[in-house]
Amino acid sequence: MTTGTTDRTEDLYPTRVEGDATEIPRQDRVVWGTAADGPLDQDVLDGFDRDGYLVLEDLVTPAEVDEFRAELRRLSTDPAVRADERTIIEGTSQEVRTIFEVHRTSDVFARIAADPRVVGRARQLLGSDVYIHQSRVNLKPGFGGGDFAWHSDFETWHAEDGLPRMRTVSISISLTDNYSFNGPLMIMPGTHKTYVSCSGTTPEDNYKQSLVMQNAGTPSEEILTRMADEHGIDVLAGRAGSAVMFDCNCMHGSNGNISPYPRSNIFLVYNSVENTAVAPFSAGTARPAFLGAREFTPVG
Repeated sequence: MTTGTTDRTEDLYPTRVEGDATEIPRQDRVVWGTAADGPLDQDVLDGFDRDGYLVLEDLVTPAEVDEFRAELRRLSTDPAVRADERTIIEGTSQEVRTIFEVHRTSDVFARIAADPRVVGRARQLLGSDVYIHQSRVNLKPGFGGGDFAWHSDFETWHAEDGLPRMRTVSISISLTDNYSFNGPLMIMPGTHKTYVSCSGTTPEDNYKQSLVMQNAGTPSEEILTRMADEHGIDVLAGRAGSAVMFDCNCMHGSNGNISPYPRSNIFLVYNSVENTAVAPFSAGTARPAFLGAREFTPVG
């Protein structure tokens, strides 16, 4: 199924507007399926609805982790991959930071992106068939992996990609052990129930800057402080092969990695086929397809 529509739809989540940032109650369900629809039981679904994320221990095997690591090394050292616009390089260390659209460029990562262990859970949470809105691998080498500022993915995907509603889930599969000190994912649990509408406008070709250092679409320090005071911060450490699934509107980020121990992960974003992208809500043009898919064929 290929559509690529540019039609407008009602904007329930305005952002990048004049004035101060505001907070809007979520207008969409968090969990769309039921315990009968997949492998997640009702307690896990209830926890996801409450916190906005869930942890999957040992989702993939040690042998698969080894295969993924080998593929990541191959990609990150390939001169052609480094020169591709889908690869983001750290400004200071010149190390590879992120490689996008890996489900299309790597057979190894394509297989895990379509694997029932992943797709089945995404379908259950979203209550429909799903397609891949975005895929990437993230690298945080020791002694220099950069941080990712606090943000809601949905704010960007709504503003710059045109996703109308909050019906999208991400999964981060760890390829290395995640410690509290090597830049693991951090989430403010419960923040997915509140949408932060950010101030300011979207610069032209904003993605070229935001992928290295995000400015547009970042919440104010005042709002982030209030959210942290209310919800706390969960540091999601875990061993290689584990995974975290989290709602598109979770406030999340990660510290830089000054430890000797690298941290890398596969990051896959699944969107409901009933929530396909339209024209971006707060940008003149949509980001390139390697950042926000405009082709909506169901996966798996």
